[in-house]
Amino acid sequence: MAKLTAKKRKRLKSSTFALPGERKYPLTDASHARNALARVAQHGTAVEKRKVRAAVHKKYPSIQISGMKKKRRKK
Repeated sequence: MAKLTAKKRKRLKSSTFALPGERKYPLTDASHARNALARVAQHGTAVEKRKVRAAVHKKYPSIQISGMKKKRRKK
């Protein structure tokens, strides 16, 4: 995981975070996204878990997320 110092974190746009209003769970790269999923699984509420999973899936669709329903494609 790339080092994210407090100084660099303060410079990030709020839109970079999975929870932008609270500036929680930065999604600067794929490793931070995986870490956000792990931390919210440990400490987040059900609402936070849904929001973080959705944000990670939107930004990094290649990351497999347990607990998310897969959309079926129409044939």
